[in-house]
Amino acid sequence: MKIVFIGSGNVATHMAMALKNAGSDIIQIYSRTDTNAQLLAHKVSAEPISDLNNLNREADLYIFSLNDDILPSFVKMMPDTSGIWAHTAGSVPMNLFGGRLNRGGYGVIYPLQTFSKEREMDFTKISIFIEGDIIETKNSLLSLARTISDDVKFLDSESRKYLHLAAVFANNFSNHMFTLANEILRERGIEFDALRPLIVETAAKVLEMEPKKAQTGPAIRLDVKVINKHLELIKDDKIKEIYTILSESINRHSS
Repeated sequence: MKIVFIGSGNVATHMAMALKNAGSDIIQIYSRTDTNAQLLAHKVSAEPISDLNNLNREADLYIFSLNDDILPSFVKMMPDTSGIWAHTAGSVPMNLFGGRLNRGGYGVIYPLQTFSKEREMDFTKISIFIEGDIIETKNSLLSLARTISDDVKFLDSESRKYLHLAAVFANNFSNHMFTLANEILRERGIEFDALRPLIVETAAKVLEMEPKKAQTGPAIRLDVKVINKHLELIKDDKIKEIYTILSESINRHSS
């Protein structure tokens, strides 16, 4: 399958490399900046472009891997092409493409994972959720996704919005808690490494049991003395508010 990537960020980088390794032909990488296009294109032996006038219009698949806020306006700028158009966003509906009469179907190929360019990923263990406008599109995206992942599922746009919301809580919000924890430790000259075994065990437990059953700590016990001591240690009012709201939520969900 001949594939063009629209975008060269974290998701595009990992997916393009996985598809290349699985035998797909990545023929072009588009980015608004020449340097970014060249960096990824070099890794997957593709042609880098930064001008849509140079877009190959006869590819089998165009994967749009762009920021959610850019995606709608960019799609309006795309020239008509052959092939399927598919985006990788969790919170953007498939019908974003519905008003465009490209010479192919349209859909979604959404990998549920957090990506960083500096960190290698085993794509076979990443869940991919796909959607297509017609059965032929679904089957094409299903076959492609199965070349790089052992866990591919169909999921419609409405359900995918909720999956993305849950992912923000599970990943983005939890990582921010690590950031706040690191700041607390750093103020006292304590290395973040002190928390790493705890973080590993916390993650391991929720893989084996329902998260609610894995919950521990002063909030679930309603240990007011400990909670108040913690609040006294926090000088930033916003962080104090976060601590209070989360403690109340933990206790409320414990019943």
